[in-house]
Amino acid sequence: MAETTKLIYKYLRHDKKFPHVWCPGCGNGIVLGALIRAIDRTGYSKDDIVLVSGIGCAGRMPVYVDFNTLHTTHGRALTFATGIKLAKPRLQVIVIMGDGDATAIGGNHFIHAARRNLNLTAIIVNNNTYGMTGGQYSPTSPYGSLATTALYGNIEHPFAIADLAVTAGAAFVGRSTVFHANLLDQLIEQGIKKRGFAVIEAVSHCPTLYGRKNKLGGPVEMLLWQKEVAVRVEKAQKMSETELAGKITIGVLVDRELPIYTQELKRIREAAKARLAPPTAPKGTHTCG
Repeated sequence: MAETTKLIYKYLRHDKKFPHVWCPGCGNGIVLGALIRAIDRTGYSKDDIVLVSGIGCAGRMPVYVDFNTLHTTHGRALTFATGIKLAKPRLQVIVIMGDGDATAIGGNHFIHAARRNLNLTAIIVNNNTYGMTGGQYSPTSPYGSLATTALYGNIEHPFAIADLAVTAGAAFVGRSTVFHANLLDQLIEQGIKKRGFAVIEAVSHCPTLYGRKNKLGGPVEMLLWQKEVAVRVEKAQKMSETELAGKITIGVLVDRELPIYTQELKRIREAAKARLAPPTAPKGTHTCG
């Protein structure tokens, strides 16, 4: 408890921005706790960190922390983060997004940030809905689920965020549920330390809108569901497709070394400067003034 209190007073704007706007039982608080524990373990100072977000429930997170923060427009968090990283490569840029923010209006930015392999950490809180704007279905809402914009059941099939990140070329991809809070902060820590584009999918829950609409119970029941369906990567590798049906694989899904965009850009700049530099006069020659 003493250690938790220490972190609260070290990292949160507890005397300015609280109480928070999240609903009772929301998973965003667990993600925020995992984030500050992970950052504390990395040893970076608060001035080293930039936390960027878009719009949505998860997008409120930068408001509550004492880092360099940027609350941006819907779906554009990664574009702002890209600009920060190109201008100040030394900064540790972390982007927090919801599933709708990251994979709907921000989907194209997400794919291309992954393939560029920018040295960013992207945390995507996946609660299967647009929670802040009324419970509309999102790109990760399960087929057949109910939403305010799917009164007779969602007829679209969901994205698998982590799988999409792997395919798009991210250097590091991890997934955890918010029930597995210790695993979540370990993955975030690994993502921050990783040189390259790191994606951590935090499978969360929205009891107020998604859970209530789909009769899934309250926060406790939704958390216990996460516990039941989650399977560690190491165990999943020994299971058949039939056994994995309806399960969520958690852990490190990919960890690979790839050229980093900012380093490649620096190399090109240096090559261009060398090519455009004026020729130097040979030794021993004289030039007229």
